[in-house]
Amino acid sequence: MRTRDVGLLFAMRTIRMAAYGGLAVVLALFLLELGLSEGAIGLLLGLTLAGDAVISLVLTTHADRIGRRATLLVGAGLMVLGGIVFLATGEFVVLLAAAVVAVLSPSGNEVGPFLPVEQAALSEVVPSARRTTVFAWYQLAGSLATAVGSLGAGLLVQVLIDSGVAPISAYRAVILAYALIGFAIAVLSRSLSQAVEPVAPSDASIRRRFGLHRSGRVVAELSSLFALDAFGGGFVVQSIVALWFHTRWGVEPGLLGAIFFGANALAGLSGLVAARLAARIGLIETMVVTHIPSNVLLILVPLMPTLPVAIGVLLARFAISQMDVPTRQSYTMDVVDPDERSAAAGITGMARSAGAAAAPALATPLVAVPLLAGGLPFVIAGSLKIAYDLLLWRRFRSQRPTEEPAQPT
Repeated sequence: MRTRDVGLLFAMRTIRMAAYGGLAVVLALFLLELGLSEGAIGLLLGLTLAGDAVISLVLTTHADRIGRRATLLVGAGLMVLGGIVFLATGEFVVLLAAAVVAVLSPSGNEVGPFLPVEQAALSEVVPSARRTTVFAWYQLAGSLATAVGSLGAGLLVQVLIDSGVAPISAYRAVILAYALIGFAIAVLSRSLSQAVEPVAPSDASIRRRFGLHRSGRVVAELSSLFALDAFGGGFVVQSIVALWFHTRWGVEPGLLGAIFFGANALAGLSGLVAARLAARIGLIETMVVTHIPSNVLLILVPLMPTLPVAIGVLLARFAISQMDVPTRQSYTMDVVDPDERSAAAGITGMARSAGAAAAPALATPLVAVPLLAGGLPFVIAGSLKIAYDLLLWRRFRSQRPTEEPAQPT
């Protein structure tokens, strides 16, 4: 195992997710402060995710040919661009344009080309038998960083506002930090070794489509299912959950940061349990049996009678909600050829981003609907994600990855 490269990839993941977590806490509130309506905010968040999906597809399907390090460098540059534009202007049209072409995360989750390329790079420098465990630690690092970023941004904004700084200026401080972290990622990406790049395929004449050859069908099927899951998740991206807590219960940024700190910390820790569970019952089984209960809890959040109980149910949901992530990533890396990994991760990631992009424009206005006190996004999200779990189980329960022994029937 190439320890130095693994360390650099983990460092990039950590600081990036801290930036994403911080931005997600303040982004919707920042746009409200600019005077945008809920509908306009939903449109902008949706276009942000759609643009991220397109950028990710273009970059990741070429990453194994142009170089994974170069692809990460381009992604970091687009992250800096997004931060600078949002700092520089409040013009809606300009913000929309930036949302389409830059890399911004309104959800607190991965966007852009980083995750697919880093997964492929890790698969080159980590033995296959350790892949799921390393992906679980990779997930934990990201989740804890998102948690710290969320908490730090919430506390920073609260302190600045309490000291007399205008809210919009306090939110801009977080956006500035986001841009600076993008620059740091660019520096780290240049330090990776040649070992993270793919080994050239034995037959250079292999015909490819979107960077794939043998695995096109299975990637297409996985992508369609992941898109459904992400469409459901798009109804409850972190920015919308923050907006709901603020609208429904009057929660201030400091407490919002604390809520998402706990949520993301629990989500990351759950990945370590997932790796152990997958070794016993299988990757697909772990994805499904942990995901369904988490989505039942998601549906219950807006039905809770008090703020503390609603927070408790949300945290319980996050404690098991991300156990499918390292298992899903490991499964995808294993069922495709090594020289397809960046493309496969990119295409499935693009499908997730595209699915998620369609939801915020629908979900944000629902927060203002009196039914379930604005909690319809939670119910819709949970229901769609349960449907995904059942479809995934039906289609892929019999298709075992090569590193996983068949489970007894």
